[in-house]
Amino acid sequence: MSEQQSPEPTPPGQHPDEPHNSQNLAQRLNWLRAGVLGANDGIVSVAAIVVGVAGATSASGPILTAGLAALVGGMVSMALGEYVSVSSQRDSQRALIEKERRELQESPEQELAELAGLYQAQGLSASTARQVAQELTDHDALKAHLSAELDIDQDDVVSPWHAAFASAVSFAIGGILPLLAILLPPQPVRVPTTFIAVLIALAITGSLGAHLGDAPRGRATIRTLIGGALALAATYGIGMLLHTQGVG
Repeated sequence: MSEQQSPEPTPPGQHPDEPHNSQNLAQRLNWLRAGVLGANDGIVSVAAIVVGVAGATSASGPILTAGLAALVGGMVSMALGEYVSVSSQRDSQRALIEKERRELQESPEQELAELAGLYQAQGLSASTARQVAQELTDHDALKAHLSAELDIDQDDVVSPWHAAFASAVSFAIGGILPLLAILLPPQPVRVPTTFIAVLIALAITGSLGAHLGDAPRGRATIRTLIGGALALAATYGIGMLLHTQGVG
């Protein structure tokens, strides 16, 4: 009979059922939520365009061309926008990190007093705040100041390339659905099939996005469905109007 291994001790102050790194968990949930929202954008953007073209013509060629253009253009736009946004955020974080590193080198005592003051402002006594600040400074002064003053972790600076790739992929995943829904069924049921498929997908992404953001699912799902339905109806109406005017 093999010996049973005793479980590893739980770190002091930490519940055994709680995640050990809540910051990393929160970041992963934010990335997942951003991916869901990106897929939602892909669904609505591509669906609105292909439905609008389908309202103007029943030919598959123009619908496929418009759908692919919307898919590729949306991917590039999402990736570029995310890259620029995250690059600006990364540059700002790096500048703050370098500023804090320089201040620690030039005036360590003043920075220690500042850190102690931050902990004292949170409710610790002056002596306890000073002791905590000193111990954290001895362990990793830069990390302690970045966390307490700026809520920044120097090891978690986001890569703009990763963000751009994730945005493009999530948009593409969402955008492929309406493209397939408009092209695969027979011509008479293309538009109704696309409407149904898109609204079901939007209900799923709306509910999932709300769940990841700790928001009420019902309200978020209804908003998403109403917005998607209005976009589809508007573009299809425009396509039908152009069709009656002899375009397409």
